[in-house]
Amino acid sequence: MVGLMVEASSKPMSPPTSHNALPRVLAFYHYWRKIYGPTFLIWFGPTPRLTVAEPELIREIFLTRADAFDRYEAHPVVRQLEGDGLVSLHGDKWALHRRVLGDAFYPDNLNRLVPHVGRSVAALAEKWREMAAADGSGEVEVDVAEWFQEVTEEAITRATFGGSYNDGRVVFGMQSQLMAFASEAFRKVLVPGYRFMPTKKNWLSWKLDRGIRRNLTRLIGRRSEEAAAAMKAAEGEKADTGSFRDLLGLMINASQRTTRAPAAKAIPVHDMVEECKTLFFAGKQTTTNLLTWATVLLAMHPEWQERARREVLDVCGSDDPSKEHLPRLKTVRPLIRFVPVCRRNFKPAAGRRAFRSFSPSADTHSLHVPCVLSRQLGMIINETLRLYPPAVATIRRAKADVRLSDGCMIPRDMELLIPIMAIHHDARHWGQDAAQFNPARFAGGAARAAKHPLAFIPFGLGARMCVGQNLARLEAKLTMAVLLRRFQIRTSPNYVHAPTVLMLLYPQYGAPLIFRPLASQPSAADSTTSSSCPRPEFLCQD
Repeated sequence: MVGLMVEASSKPMSPPTSHNALPRVLAFYHYWRKIYGPTFLIWFGPTPRLTVAEPELIREIFLTRADAFDRYEAHPVVRQLEGDGLVSLHGDKWALHRRVLGDAFYPDNLNRLVPHVGRSVAALAEKWREMAAADGSGEVEVDVAEWFQEVTEEAITRATFGGSYNDGRVVFGMQSQLMAFASEAFRKVLVPGYRFMPTKKNWLSWKLDRGIRRNLTRLIGRRSEEAAAAMKAAEGEKADTGSFRDLLGLMINASQRTTRAPAAKAIPVHDMVEECKTLFFAGKQTTTNLLTWATVLLAMHPEWQERARREVLDVCGSDDPSKEHLPRLKTVRPLIRFVPVCRRNFKPAAGRRAFRSFSPSADTHSLHVPCVLSRQLGMIINETLRLYPPAVATIRRAKADVRLSDGCMIPRDMELLIPIMAIHHDARHWGQDAAQFNPARFAGGAARAAKHPLAFIPFGLGARMCVGQNLARLEAKLTMAVLLRRFQIRTSPNYVHAPTVLMLLYPQYGAPLIFRPLASQPSAADSTTSSSCPRPEFLCQD
C-alpha cells in the first residue's frame, strides 16, 4: 500500500490539465479495485479494513444502521492538533455539543459574517492589484494555496470568537504554528511514544499547546463574566436576536443557562477549549483547500470562468457581493428567472416555461416569462467538491457484529474505509466523463447530478455530517465572486498539477496562478438581456 502511494506521488499528473486524480491520490484503491471490485478487505498494519464504495451500503453505514457504527479514532498527531472537539466526541456528549454549536452555522447567522469576509477578500484582491501594477507585465503570480489562508482565518476567527476577534487571532496564530509542526510529523512514520520524547520540536509543540490552552481559558473566563452580567441586566427583557452568535458565545450561554436549570448539562471550560481548537483546524484547512481547487479549476477552464463572471456581474452589478446577493449565486436546483420576451415571438401553447429566441429591438412591448437559469458559481463549487473533496476518505468502526444488506458480516471493532473520492469519480454513477470538469452536471441540483443520490458526499453523510459546511460554501461563493469581478485568472507556467493527501487533499507543489486585473468589466446586460429591455429581478425558489 505504502509503495503504491509513494510511487504515485513521485510524479505529477499527465496531461497537466487532467482531473483523473484517483490513481495518484488513492493509488492503492485504484489498483486493487480493478482486481477485487468496489468492496474488498485490506490490512492496514495489524488492522483489517473493509473498503466500501457502494452507495446503498454507505446508506446503511451512515443512515439506516448508523447506531451500529462509530467514528474512527484519528491519528495521534491529528488528534493532538484538532483537539477533542465535536469531530472526536461520541454519545450524549456529542449530541449536546452538536445541538449547541449547530446554531452558529445556520445560514441566517452566517450571513452576518459576509461584510467581514467580503472586506478580507477585497483587501487581499487590492494587494494583488497593487503587486500587478508594480510589475511591468501588469499581472501577478500568486500561490493561492498560501494566500487564501488569510481569508479562511478571518472567517473562522470571526465565527468562533465574534466580538473577541483580536484575542482569537492571537490564539489561532499559535495554532497555525502548531499545525506546521503537526504536518511535518504526519509525513513521518509513526513511532509509538515518539511524541512524548523531549525533542526540540516536541518541546516547542508542548509550549505552543500550553499557550493556546492558557489564552483560551483566560478568554473564556472573561467572556463568561460578561455573559453573566449581560444575562442579569437583561432579565425580563426580550433577547436580542439580531446580533451575530459566535461559537464561543453559544457555548458560554449554554453553560450560563445550566446554572438556572440544574437538570441541564453544561459545557465545561476544558471542552470549550477543545471545540475552539477543532473548529480552527477543520474550518481553516478545509475551506482553504476548497478555495484553492475552485480557483485552479477556473484558471484551467476559462469558458466556465467567463460564465461565472457574467453571472456575478449580472447579479451584483458594480457592487461587491452582499448577503442579499449570495442566494442568487446558489444552485440547489434550477432557479426560475423572469426574462423579457417579445409578444410576437411568444407561443403560450409551448408551455409555461417555454420561450422562443427573441430580438428585443423587434418589439418594445414585452412579457415577463419564466425560464430556467442555471447558477454557474454554485455548480462550479459543487463540481470542485466532487473532483477534489476536502477529505478523500472517511473511516467508521463497527460497535457490534453487523450484517449488511448484501449479506456481508462485519465483526465488532472492524474498520470500514469509505473512499469518498473514488465514489465521486466512479463512472457507474457519473458517466464516462466522471474524470472531466463539467459543472453542468449539477444544473438539476446535487441530489440529481449522479445516477445515485448518495454518490456525492463531500461533507459526509448522516448525523455526523460536517457542521461547518454552510460556512465553507459561503466563503467559497463570496471569495470567487469578489475575485471574478476583479481579475482574469490563468494557470502559471510554474504550476504543477499534483493533488496529494496530507490529512486533507491539497496541491503538492502549491498553486501558483496568474492574476491580471480587468481593465473593464463586461456589462451585466450582455449576459442574458439587452439594454433596450428592462432587466428584471431574480425569483429564487430554493
